[in-house]
Amino acid sequence: MRLSCSQSLDLKSCVRISQRAFRIGPRYGFTILELLISTGILSLLLAILLPALDSARESARRIQCNGHLKQIGLALHHYHEVHGAFPPGWQWDARQETAFGWLPPLLPYLEQTSLHSKVNYQDAVSGPLNATARARTLPIFLCPSDMTQPRFMLYAESNLAGPSKDIGLVILPSANYLGVFGVQEPDDAWRTQAGVGTFAGPDPIRMQDIQRGLSHVIMVGERRASTIPSTWLGIDPRGEDAHCRILGNANLGPNILHADECEFTSRHPGMVNFLWADGHVKNVCNSIDSSVYQQMATRFAF
Repeated sequence: MRLSCSQSLDLKSCVRISQRAFRIGPRYGFTILELLISTGILSLLLAILLPALDSARESARRIQCNGHLKQIGLALHHYHEVHGAFPPGWQWDARQETAFGWLPPLLPYLEQTSLHSKVNYQDAVSGPLNATARARTLPIFLCPSDMTQPRFMLYAESNLAGPSKDIGLVILPSANYLGVFGVQEPDDAWRTQAGVGTFAGPDPIRMQDIQRGLSHVIMVGERRASTIPSTWLGIDPRGEDAHCRILGNANLGPNILHADECEFTSRHPGMVNFLWADGHVKNVCNSIDSSVYQQMATRFAF
């Protein structure tokens, strides 16, 4: 026969039995102190790991950027083998109203033969026959470290009279890689003199014209879109800083904040990647002496 607590046990024993009977199970959880300690440890780990992860991602992006430049270098050398010279810095359309850049002739050597067939050198860059080319932004012409829009509007030069500076001339596909015009700013010098670099103007440069040696002269560099948007296709010379959209100059140094917008810049910390005339790719540090930097952009012997 089952006995009640009052029948067989004293009060204290009855309470202990009741507590055991109604106990659901062991209790789990953090105290406030344990939670604060855990949060502090996690925050410390994130503070240590996130910069390392960002550095690893940037290293991978820089390697990919180098790969793009190497592919462009191979295409340039292949083009030279076929044509006996590198592409000119720009070439005019049939009416000499707009100019195509140095990258469109390389398209067949970059597995872009179909796109190359859509570039019509008889029509203007802004003409209807080049609408397909204007709509194509190629990943190989973009640095993965940069943040850029696929296309941008080229506006009329801002020093023109009246409200013409607000006139949009043509929407162009974006790019990060510019041919080296030389030491001079291409948007200022293109009308009066050729550059001293490897993409000096409308006349093509041959390997034998690079007197300082192919391994000592930079040929292609990068520029981030925040400096000035650039393109692979071509320009309307009435546009603002038009020739800077396809060419760059090496004067003060890489990533110089107060430099002209035609200079080379990148989002790689402390450096800019360059393709050299012999085909190798190497970065140039921000701290390089400006006179050495200018020599690297010059094809003539001193």
